[in-house]
Amino acid sequence: MENLTDKELNALVSLLDDEDREVINHVRDKIKSLGTEIIPFLEQKWEESFNPTVQKEIEELVHELQLSQMRSRLREWKESEKQDLLTGLWILNTYQYPDLEFDELNGEMHQIYFEVWTSFKNDLQPYDQVRIINNVLFNRLKFSANTKNFHAPGNSMLSNVLSTKKGNPISLCAIYLLVAQKLGIPVHGVNLPNLFVLIYLNEAQSFYINAFNKGLIFSKSDIFHYLEHLKIAPKDEFFEPCTSLDIIKRMFRNLIVAYERLGDVEKSEEVKSLLELLID
Repeated sequence: MENLTDKELNALVSLLDDEDREVINHVRDKIKSLGTEIIPFLEQKWEESFNPTVQKEIEELVHELQLSQMRSRLREWKESEKQDLLTGLWILNTYQYPDLEFDELNGEMHQIYFEVWTSFKNDLQPYDQVRIINNVLFNRLKFSANTKNFHAPGNSMLSNVLSTKKGNPISLCAIYLLVAQKLGIPVHGVNLPNLFVLIYLNEAQSFYINAFNKGLIFSKSDIFHYLEHLKIAPKDEFFEPCTSLDIIKRMFRNLIVAYERLGDVEKSEEVKSLLELLID
């Protein structure tokens, strides 16, 4: 951050109430050029101010700075070799909860992994591995489908799903997937139309898991029937593992739909601009 004294920063903020819009825009640009490190100072000024005009300008500035930081993180994540799923979920989560730290999410996910790991025994067969994960996630920890508020924005926020224990198909699958992969189990996401599921896939066998239905196990022929029911032609991608990037893009699309259903055009447009960063 450029080294401005508190006096200079205070003077800048006080100009947010100037009668000349051109002056305000110049001040806003100057403040934004200072980067996200200025946010705590702006939040303090918001609390101290009794001027609604200044407060509104500060709110917009803080949001724009946080959005800018999120864009940088998204670009960095997309260009990273690993494209770690939990990191992607955390970045998306910061749209609604900008102060959320990655370590907080990571700690909560590790706790769930530990619960499952302590129930595991050596040399379990694939179906038994899945049954144990199902039992811990859906019976002991009580994760379940958020059928009442299926399109709520919170379903795309991992921190929200972890605290409420309710989510949509893709957020519940993401939790399942993160736990399974940390256990070294070959579970991957599968992008189905209107539904997101998981596949257990090794050299010897494969089967599918529906985390939205308490980890129900089903087969490839069930997917054919599902597609037939929807009158959708089968494609390879409906049966095969997808990438972390695919998962994060789909979660952004869900978030866009959630805001559109709430009539929040501004947020849906913002999320669309974020999604564009992930599309080639």
